[in-house]
Amino acid sequence: MELAKKFSETKPSGMVRVFQAIEKMNGVLNLSIGEPDFVTEPDIVDAGAKAAKDGFTHYPPLQGYLETREAVCAYWERHHGLKSSPDNVYISVGGLHIPWLAFGALLNPGDEVMLIEPYFTPYEAQIRGNGGVPVPIKTREENNFAPTVDELEQAVTPRTRGIILNYPGNPSGRVATRKQLEEIAKFVEKHDMFVLSDEIYESMVFKGQHTCFANIDGMKERTLLAAGVSKSHCMTGWRIGYLFAPQNVINTMCVLSSFQTYGVNTLSQMAAAYALNTQDEKVKERAKIFAERMEFVSSKLNSMKGVKCHQAEGAFYLFPDISGTGLTSEEFVWQLLNDAKVAVLPGSAFGRTGEGYIRIACTQSMDSLSEAMNRMKEFCRRY
Repeated sequence: MELAKKFSETKPSGMVRVFQAIEKMNGVLNLSIGEPDFVTEPDIVDAGAKAAKDGFTHYPPLQGYLETREAVCAYWERHHGLKSSPDNVYISVGGLHIPWLAFGALLNPGDEVMLIEPYFTPYEAQIRGNGGVPVPIKTREENNFAPTVDELEQAVTPRTRGIILNYPGNPSGRVATRKQLEEIAKFVEKHDMFVLSDEIYESMVFKGQHTCFANIDGMKERTLLAAGVSKSHCMTGWRIGYLFAPQNVINTMCVLSSFQTYGVNTLSQMAAAYALNTQDEKVKERAKIFAERMEFVSSKLNSMKGVKCHQAEGAFYLFPDISGTGLTSEEFVWQLLNDAKVAVLPGSAFGRTGEGYIRIACTQSMDSLSEAMNRMKEFCRRY
């Protein structure tokens, strides 16, 4: 069957190719997947089951249940001081659906969106799929992989419409400082741009403090703040994301979603509302565990020949520099997988800035991480 021309040359990313290879192998220690290894708390599951028994089995409101949107607002006010109305919250089918709908609502053909490297791979395809043009911005590790205003000014054009920020970052695990974000905010205001601020890892900041971009002066009306319960509440399979945005953007996203999903799973919404309202201490406990894992892994990485790794800052990712081994990112990842059966991701899958790095997800038990580091150390010794 002949494919549409726009998809005829579509190929899996470096990230997806690793995932596909792992499926065909046994005995792999998988440090490639960005998913918490903790299961959803039993009382959250009970809340979803109760919703089914209480009759939440019909089509939901396109914007999401008011109860769920109120829980989102309450959570962000408690944790980050963000004051918002449920009218400005949209509940989505996971975090990935947010950029797709948002770009559909905001982009005209040929509009440019700045993409800060290293970036979460799907962003690029989502911009292109909505008629936009991704403009990658190279960054430097010594600057927390955050762009300087000079780097942004060199890339801006009359077609520039928006910018995507992601801190704590995937794949870098780095946290931009408030000062850095305030400088970016001034640039955004100067050029009359929108910001998609992906803050899905807001609950996992181990060095410094999370800055909610919408709280920066002048940014609330320019910011689409995306997050969800997948990482913070270990609910990846429940597929609940959410967005804070101006009302006109949300109205259009609701219309677009009516052509695609017609609302978000009702039981998941009720479970998410319960989770956001009741699980603050559990979220803190798991964040502490991830911080301990990352400190352990970073210390092990820094003992390996040809490897340098920053301290844990945020999310549950480390992004070590492996250029000292003499291997490219792709060479390192595939040889490590085939020789040592340890799966990580090539930094080059996340943009040009990622070459010479790999992404390690500390989403396994300490025993598994310890064994993976032993295998990797021996691998680096040989190379």
